[in-house]
Amino acid sequence: MDHGNKRSTKNIGTAFFLNLVFTLIEIVGGLWTNSLAILSDAIHDLGDCISLGMAWIMERISGKERDQKYSYGYRRFSIMGAIITSAVLILGSLIIIFRAVPRLTTPESTDSLGMIYLAILGIAFNGFAAWRLHGGTSLNERTVFLHLLEDVLGWASILIGAILMYLFEWYIVDPILSIGIALFVLYNAIRNLKLSADIFLQKTPQPYDLDEIARLIKRDKDVRDVHDLHLWTMDGEFHILTAHIVVKLDDLSWHEMIQLKRHLKRELKGIGIHHATLELETSEKECEID
Repeated sequence: MDHGNKRSTKNIGTAFFLNLVFTLIEIVGGLWTNSLAILSDAIHDLGDCISLGMAWIMERISGKERDQKYSYGYRRFSIMGAIITSAVLILGSLIIIFRAVPRLTTPESTDSLGMIYLAILGIAFNGFAAWRLHGGTSLNERTVFLHLLEDVLGWASILIGAILMYLFEWYIVDPILSIGIALFVLYNAIRNLKLSADIFLQKTPQPYDLDEIARLIKRDKDVRDVHDLHLWTMDGEFHILTAHIVVKLDDLSWHEMIQLKRHLKRELKGIGIHHATLELETSEKECEID
């Protein structure tokens, strides 16, 4: 498990345990304040715990070394975690929207003072967890950060709404803020789900252009042409390339071919391609491509 994966796994694990502790506090607080909104959010956070736990497990698995079963390693388990978390976010956002819309016409009163105390606690717990994940590099980590950001914004809206309800009894503020936050999270969750799907479908990762990569390879004095060029990514960070390289001289020595491969792999690694498989061919050799 490399340093980046260890940090990502630790951060997601911290977020999971913080979310679990606060969910238990929230259930007790909801019963104490007799607030249906708080209890409903506790159920939502329980779903968060499940998805965060799944993301944590997937991130741990993704750090395992490759073996006979997974010859490229376990990195895509991290993407599986991102897909599950994104799906939970989309479902949760839709539930929030459908529950909030009716309250626009029939706002409900709650124990606003108790909600203020719980909202401050919720911002503190989820804010710290989100801060730990801010700037994460893996798609799974970024998705979990979005998940926690949803919770922070949600509690911020509850705090603002609770203060307004406590001072002015403006109960309609809560559903308006809830719908706005849910739409924001829904948009980003769908975008992350699309990115995860692109990785599984082996789409060429952004911002790479295959023609530009081919030109980079052909700048070498010993390269005549490049074909059968493929580029994909394991998890959005670890990129893999395969290519057939036609050399200019048919009598390159074995040592010269090894040196050419090493040079080209260094060039490719310089633009962020971590694993390259290059097959050298002469102009007289027929390329065997099905």
